[in-house]
Amino acid sequence: MPRSPRIDVPGLPQHLIARGNNRSALFFHPRDRLTFLGYLADACADSGCDVHAFVLMTNHVHLLATGNAKGSISSMMQDIGRRYAQYVNSAYERTGTLYEGRFKSSLVETSGYFLACMRYIELNPVRAGLVRTPGEHPWSSFGQNASGEPTGLVKPHSEYLQLGSDPRARGAAYLRLFEETIDERTLTQIRESAQMNRALGSDVFLAALGNTLRRRVRVIPQGRPPKSQI
Repeated sequence: MPRSPRIDVPGLPQHLIARGNNRSALFFHPRDRLTFLGYLADACADSGCDVHAFVLMTNHVHLLATGNAKGSISSMMQDIGRRYAQYVNSAYERTGTLYEGRFKSSLVETSGYFLACMRYIELNPVRAGLVRTPGEHPWSSFGQNASGEPTGLVKPHSEYLQLGSDPRARGAAYLRLFEETIDERTLTQIRESAQMNRALGSDVFLAALGNTLRRRVRVIPQGRPPKSQI
């Protein structure tokens, strides 16, 4: 059965996940993470993508990024995937597949879900038990976004900029978001939409997107017939 094309709408953010093959490590030394981030910056510039949030774990990577043209996201991920795999194979004298198949992707509704997805990504090390607070993990965008004025690799999205009229206000508002936990329903929605390459958003957003694209864009809950789903 042919694979369904990714849900790709230029100008709308996507939650992206790349995992090591069989959950094996992608990073073995701090220099590997620095190399990956350098390749990511180059790939963003070449493909016309903006990264709003990221976290580098040991065996997987989460990104929240917006492609500014059709196919930009795929070009970015293919570029960095190819270059980083070549780097690892050369640096560690290894062969074989580095990644676990294709990267996962989920289109994200900006209103109501974008900031939740940012928090989900930057809280990943906390949920994994690696650190107590997101600021303790050095390989994420949390420090940049908490500053209120991201620079370099991290490009602020309009939804983030609306948190405050200046960097100090934005940073304080962003930190307040982390005082509350993400509810289980939203966590499940974020996870399932990415795992199944569907869209993440409200029922109204998903219905409108499905009608526009003329295809299924939502996760179908188990036990519910797919006929009426888009």
